[in-house]
Amino acid sequence: YHLPEEKTMALRGRNLVTGLPEAVEVSSVELREATSSSVQTIIDTIRDALDESPPEILADLMDNGICLAGGGSLLQGLDRRLTDELNVRAWVAEDPISCVARGAGLTLENLDLWSTLFVGLERGSTRHD
Repeated sequence: YHLPEEKTMALRGRNLVTGLPEAVEVSSVELREATSSSVQTIIDTIRDALDESPPEILADLMDNGICLAGGGSLLQGLDRRLTDELNVRAWVAEDPISCVARGAGLTLENLDLWSTLFVGLERGSTRHD
C-alpha cells in the first residue's frame, strides 16, 4: 500500500561482503517491494481460510472484522490492503506485539479448554492437515 508520503531511513549494520560497519538508506518503496511476496501470501492464506469457513463464522467476521496481531500487523497499510482485497474490515489490535505473548500464555494456562483447536497437529509440526 502506498503511503501518503514515502519515507526513508538509515539502517546500520555490518556489510556482509566487506565485514565493515555500514549505513544504508532504505526507502518505504524498497521495503514495500521486499515484503510484497510475503504480504500476498498472507492475503492468499486468509482468503483460503475465509473460503473454508462456515457461514456463521463468516457472519461474525463481517460484523467484527479481522483483528491483526503480532509484529507483521504493524506494516503500514496492511490493515487497509486486507480490508480492500478481502471485503472484510481488518484492524490492528491494541498493543499488537505483547497481545500475542499474552494470548499464548492464556492458551497454555487453559490448555484443556483450547485443546480441541489443536487436533491434527503433530508435536513440533507447523503444518495443519
